[in-house]
Amino acid sequence: MTNTTEGQHIASAFDRDLEQVTALIVKMGGLVEVAILDGAKSLETRDLELAEQVREADKRIDTLEEQINDVATTIIARRAPVATDLRIILSVLRISSNLERVGDYAKNMAKRTSVLAEMPRMNGSEAGLRRMAKEVQEMLKDVLDAFIRRDVQLAEDVRSRDLDVDQMYNALFREFLTFMMEDPRNITACMHLHFIAKNVERMGDHVTNIAEQVIYLVTGEHPEEGRPKGDRTPFVTEEGV
Repeated sequence: MTNTTEGQHIASAFDRDLEQVTALIVKMGGLVEVAILDGAKSLETRDLELAEQVREADKRIDTLEEQINDVATTIIARRAPVATDLRIILSVLRISSNLERVGDYAKNMAKRTSVLAEMPRMNGSEAGLRRMAKEVQEMLKDVLDAFIRRDVQLAEDVRSRDLDVDQMYNALFREFLTFMMEDPRNITACMHLHFIAKNVERMGDHVTNIAEQVIYLVTGEHPEEGRPKGDRTPFVTEEGV
């Protein structure tokens, strides 16, 4: 009887640990969602104050990732989880890492707002970038729901929508090329806008990584089929922050 009671206590404590780390993931994801939308809005409206808020908010996102890492490390050290329980902890660590990268890309977008504010607008390109960012934000919202509900079908849906983001990126890329060919004075602004578009496309990739992690979490297997990619442009990415 004592052993049973002790086992129930340990299981209950582990459940509380999981609830804590899950709550941190949800909080972190919510901040990243806001960063995506505000970063794109600051760019479209040339709102330097909002851009600075996005940059400051990234510090809170980074802090949450550190907290998640600390909690997960403590769980592993204290509980020595195995099988499904260990898979949950490892998935949480990978999800938080991908969220942190999305936050970095949102910060990059905001950082370029001050530069682009001094340049002429490129015929609605900022609005196109905002629509693309909105799609990524909606994917992130859905994948966080999939994580909470352990919903494989929703995670698969998010994974398939990455192709839409790639296609939006390709359309913007062609638009930027047209602007640059029409007037060489557009080259600098278009290069900045292209790097932002590529960053948003990379956000979609990281959200898709989270979807694949949710699938692994629930099924114990990674998706077999390679994800469809629509990005065929030759430009390099901007990985720095």
